[in-house]
Amino acid sequence: MSENKFLTETEESEIVAAIRLAEKETSGEIRVHIEKTTSMDTFERAKEVFSLLKMDETALKNGVLIYLAVDDKAFVVCGDKGIDDIVGDDFWDTTKEVMAGHFKNGDFKQGLIEGIARAGKELQRYFPCEDDDQDELSNEISRGE
Repeated sequence: MSENKFLTETEESEIVAAIRLAEKETSGEIRVHIEKTTSMDTFERAKEVFSLLKMDETALKNGVLIYLAVDDKAFVVCGDKGIDDIVGDDFWDTTKEVMAGHFKNGDFKQGLIEGIARAGKELQRYFPCEDDDQDELSNEISRGE
């Protein structure tokens, strides 16, 4: 399955809306990156994409990336140092479990929306929105090779 046919335009719009909603009450940043496959370890590729998307350049180091390699049936949820230092590893694991449950049923849109919402709640808790907060990164879904 191509990453371009993975989600419909409507589903993509709903995911972008979920990102906007999740970021509304936080200074944190959430991105979704979809690509067909990777020859690298999935986590290492996610970290590489994290850097390529300049997610490691946010002021408070509080970016969260949801990375999917569609044909590999693999995904990673990873955060920058600011959020990783606060939330435990179990937070990322439980978020992945919730998402994986939807993915196994073929409901990729809902899995992504729930992962985004969970990340947003944690970001809101630890990185509330400040008066001078700016959206530092695009909310659009990015694509790879």
